[in-house]
Amino acid sequence: MTAPAAPDAAGRTALLTGANRGTGRAIAEALHAAGWGVLAIGRTPAELPWLREVHCDLRHPEQVSPAVDRVLAGTAGLDAVVVNGAVRSLGPLASLPLADWREAVDVNLTSAIALVQAALPHLRADGGRIVLMGSHAGSRFFEAGAAYCATKAALKALAEVLLLEERAHGVCTTLVSPGAIANLPGDDSPLKMATSSVAEAVRWVLEAPQDTVVGEIELRPARLTGSPPVYGLHRLQAV
Repeated sequence: MTAPAAPDAAGRTALLTGANRGTGRAIAEALHAAGWGVLAIGRTPAELPWLREVHCDLRHPEQVSPAVDRVLAGTAGLDAVVVNGAVRSLGPLASLPLADWREAVDVNLTSAIALVQAALPHLRADGGRIVLMGSHAGSRFFEAGAAYCATKAALKALAEVLLLEERAHGVCTTLVSPGAIANLPGDDSPLKMATSSVAEAVRWVLEAPQDTVVGEIELRPARLTGSPPVYGLHRLQAV
C-alpha cells in the first residue's frame, strides 16, 4: 500500500480498521471531510488518495501492534481509534467449523484487543477516544449466528471495562451498536440505514465535548421492516 504524507500535526488523527468498504469506508470519508487525518490498517487496501494505510491481516492479531507502529510513524499523535473490521462466520453451531469460530474470535475480538493495547499509550498522551463498532447481533441473537453474535456481545463487556479502566488516563470508550445497514454495493433499501448515516453518528461520538463520553449508542433504521408490520406480542414471538 502507498503511504501519503503523515496527517497535519495540528489536526486530529484517527486510526481505523475495516476502512476499505461499507461502514468503515464511510467513517473514514466522514472523518476526512470533517478535517481529521485518517489512518488505516487492514488486509484489503482502500486506495483512497488521502488515506495513509498499512497492510495487516486481522486474522493474525500478532500483526496488529507492528502495523500500528508503522502507520503511526511520523505522526504527531493519535486522537481516536475506531475498531470496525469484522467477519461474519455464519453457520449452525452443531456444524460450525472450529476454523470459522477461531477466525471470528481473532478478527472480531482478539485483534480489537491487540489494536487497543497498541494504541493506548498514544491515546493516553492526547486524551483520546475509542469507538468499538458493535451490532444488534450482540443482543438480538439469531440462528446460525453463534460466532458473530458471541463476538459482538463480547465487545459490550470490553467497552465497559475500557471505560472503567481508562477514564483515569483520559481515554473514553464508546460502543456503537447499529441495526440494519445498507452495507453492500447496490443496497439502497429504505428500510436500512445508510453507511453515511452511521458514519455521522461515529463522528459525533468522537467530537463530543471533552467533559462528556457516550458509553453506548444504539442505532436503528427509522422505518420498520416487515410486511405486514408486526405488533405487540407478535413482535416478541417473531424475534
